[in-house]
Amino acid sequence: MYYFDQAATSFPKPKSVIEAVANTMEHYGANPGRSGHLLSRQAAENVQETREKVASFFHAPAAEHVWFYANATYALNQAILGFPFDEGDEVVTSYFEHNSVLRPLYTLESKGIELNFAGGKTGEETADAIVESITERTRFVVINHASNVTGDIVPLSTIAQKAHAVGAILCVDASQTAGVIDIDMDRDGIDLLACPGHKGLLGPQGTGMLVSKKDYQLKPLTYGGTGHTSESKDQPHTWPERYEAGTLNTPALAGLGAGLDEIEHLGGTEAIYKHEMDRLDQLLTGLKNTNVTLVGTDSTEGRLAVVSFGLPSMSSQEIAIILDQHYQIAVRAGLHCAPKLHEWYGSIDEGLVRVSFGPYTTKDEVDLLIQAIQDISEAM
Repeated sequence: MYYFDQAATSFPKPKSVIEAVANTMEHYGANPGRSGHLLSRQAAENVQETREKVASFFHAPAAEHVWFYANATYALNQAILGFPFDEGDEVVTSYFEHNSVLRPLYTLESKGIELNFAGGKTGEETADAIVESITERTRFVVINHASNVTGDIVPLSTIAQKAHAVGAILCVDASQTAGVIDIDMDRDGIDLLACPGHKGLLGPQGTGMLVSKKDYQLKPLTYGGTGHTSESKDQPHTWPERYEAGTLNTPALAGLGAGLDEIEHLGGTEAIYKHEMDRLDQLLTGLKNTNVTLVGTDSTEGRLAVVSFGLPSMSSQEIAIILDQHYQIAVRAGLHCAPKLHEWYGSIDEGLVRVSFGPYTTKDEVDLLIQAIQDISEAM
């Protein structure tokens, strides 16, 4: 099978990640921080080591500012629904957003929070539109760092400057960018950073995180056991325990730590990004003389290696089925959980076919993909 669905989850996983998960489950898969025995201490040390790696990777203030969850969706819900809004406050966001942002925002809207959507055809245009939309009433700005449909990257610096000038918080959904491009919370002006561990960070599924630069008085979404202060009726106020009720996925977090090590082994985000851009350029060049319709920019500037396209008179699902059954090529078809962006591009009815590359995608694999798309195009 030829896998071009890296924007959904990275695959194959590095061998070191698989080994880290298996090693944890075999040798010290106890409950971290719940007991004083050796195995529990080893599990807790493993989780803490991964927490420190994440903090260093994103230039967070300290390890306790990193809170682990099962996925980026939960992390975004914690950031958005946990924020102390007052009725009448305004949230500024973009048309690029995933349902993991949109649906929590619609929940806020039903409670009297005003939503202000802004956007453009590119990441740069979107950033400009967001800056223009931020007002003195804006309390919260939430941005998809890069579209999971078009791959367009939204520059953060001017957004952060305007948001902070009016006292607003900048929350960034880095689901597509974490592990692919360099993210520095301090340099980029990010207050809350949410991302999965199973995409660009190369870790297992079942991992995600929210990184908080400061204390924004977020209300925890879950309450329960934390391993200490069990006599208290309230959730502990210490970090990360306040935001991590229940047992953590210790084996998966060990795998996430190994994924972060693998990124370094591959040469870091700069090397990974260059590799993926080379494959992207190869694809875009190969599709130039076809009747494929691309959405977003048709260059490699200001974007990730994520491409969505359509063919005349064919639904995205039909194209994906042909690629799967006749060419053993795995892609993603449909609306990609980003309905507002598809409305923006007029693809809400038929959807689009998305292909996305990772650090292990080869030139030969992309050649096969190009040939398959050309075959389908010519057969129409």
